[in-house]
Amino acid sequence: MRIGELAAQAGMTRDTIRFYEKVGLVEGRRLPNGYRDFPPETVAWLQYIRTAQALGFSLAEIARNGEGLREAPDTAVALSALFEEKIQVVETRIAELEALRTDLAARVGTGCPLRAADRPAGAGIEGVAAPSGTR
Repeated sequence: MRIGELAAQAGMTRDTIRFYEKVGLVEGRRLPNGYRDFPPETVAWLQYIRTAQALGFSLAEIARNGEGLREAPDTAVALSALFEEKIQVVETRIAELEALRTDLAARVGTGCPLRAADRPAGAGIEGVAAPSGTR
């Protein structure tokens, strides 16, 4: 099928499909007239890409794991392993964000977050005196 029909069936733009082709996520062949021709199963693959992105997978992760998933005898097992890995990434990111939130909350009302609380007023960064007229 040509790119316009593929775009309509997949619910995305031709530019998106061209980009996916450029980065190797989809592959079409060129017809003698220069048009792109994609196999019908590309529609399902594009829907998979969209769903994987909605679940937080990057295009690089999709590209890296896509071929293996297509060839996997039991895709449910393969997908479950990928989901477990992604859950760990999400859990790590949540912990990092919670630590950041705690750090920011501790700095609320303290003034400049770059100024340590124990540094004498008027001392700049690394003991350099603040410019005259400032404190």
